[in-house]
Amino acid sequence: MRIVAFSINPLFPDRVMGGAPKHLQAIVVYLGELGHDVCVLCTRREDSHTPFNWHERVRVLPVLPFKQPFPQPYAAPAYDLAAVVQVVGEQLEDADRFYMHDGEFLFPYTYRHVPTVVSLRDNVYPETLLGGFLFQGDRLVLISDYARRYFEQTVGRFFPGFSDRITVIPNGIDWQKFKPTPPGRILDTVPVDPERDVIVLHPHRPEETKGIRQTIAVVDLLVHEYRIERIKTLVPKWLDLGLSGELRDFYRQIQDEIAARGLSNHFVFHDWIPQELMPEYYSLGRVTLALGNFVESFGNAPYESFGCGTPAITSRVSTHRELLPDELAYKVDFDDAETAAGLAAVVVTEGRRTSPETLAYLHRHYAVKRQLEQYAETILNARLADPLPYRLQPIHEQTRFKLPVWCYAAERGIYHDFRADYRRIESLARLTARWPDGFTMADAAGAGVSREQVMSWYQDGYLYPT
Repeated sequence: MRIVAFSINPLFPDRVMGGAPKHLQAIVVYLGELGHDVCVLCTRREDSHTPFNWHERVRVLPVLPFKQPFPQPYAAPAYDLAAVVQVVGEQLEDADRFYMHDGEFLFPYTYRHVPTVVSLRDNVYPETLLGGFLFQGDRLVLISDYARRYFEQTVGRFFPGFSDRITVIPNGIDWQKFKPTPPGRILDTVPVDPERDVIVLHPHRPEETKGIRQTIAVVDLLVHEYRIERIKTLVPKWLDLGLSGELRDFYRQIQDEIAARGLSNHFVFHDWIPQELMPEYYSLGRVTLALGNFVESFGNAPYESFGCGTPAITSRVSTHRELLPDELAYKVDFDDAETAAGLAAVVVTEGRRTSPETLAYLHRHYAVKRQLEQYAETILNARLADPLPYRLQPIHEQTRFKLPVWCYAAERGIYHDFRADYRRIESLARLTARWPDGFTMADAAGAGVSREQVMSWYQDGYLYPT
């Protein structure tokens, strides 16, 4: 088959910027190994505009004139968007399949003649969310059960049959690579002494929601309260640092905060790590911190770290609430630096590594072989389906309301993934506990809650209509 794939992310022959491009590369190379010809269309950049191959049958064309650098790729003149439609449309003229990675090609009329599989890789970025609401493909791949419920409880309300087109394929990790690995070339990039230093990892993009301030707060406690003085916290610098003034300002703010806390000797900002060195990088760590409030669809870093023997501490946000059972993981409420530091201190001082039980669970549920086989089966077996019909279901007195997947009841109150806070709403907690399958306006009234209050909770995202 001739398969056209789309990525709004820039792609490179020799490096990978984040989880979504990494999984795209694995998927299309696997299709090439099966004997299919794949053309990958992606955004061009000053440092990536020449076609290259990931495999003898996988050709990458960095030619699409979306706006760079991130964010707002669609903040481009109409003639650039017209060029995008032209290029993709021409490639689709003789394509057997279209695979849209991350759902960010927002022109559904261009591919109605081609069996199309759309994969949504995140729950936050506007282009992906619009791709969900504009979905008119033949199969929709989501990468966690959390993501499935998130899109069903939003987009799915307006399209009968939406759920029938969903296939959940969790991210797979190559456990032959992500395993305890002695340091080698990684020490050319990261100036640490693994024999002397207590290495804490923050392997995330430079975004506020990825938890850098929470990591700083935890390291502050480890150094000044727990007296673990040989800490070196590793933080990667983003590849776009030279292109974005906003990003440079963010780094300056972070470094100012680190200096104000007296932690400058405990943080190391280093160059972006090539994928082939990530097992060495994770293995260096004594603990990995993933304490942000970014609403992940999956979130690879903590689980890759576990695979390399280094325990990860995650905040109970989105998928991290469910990907590993509580008894096999280290989880804390968002922005609870004290609990996170206490756990990290135990992990570091006791020399804890990933337990055999955690490793077995990860290997069983998140294997790359199964992931790639499921993608290939889904893409190759896609068949043209009728467009999804839109149907509005008005909210009325018989509508049942439930707590959505992005909220959960914690000791501190109801946590809302997209507000990143806890609110004590006792009346809402009582209603959702009494009617777990959903309550009506009459049920609420019987409990002394007005219709206006229910609608206010709904508008703030604490309820969804079933």
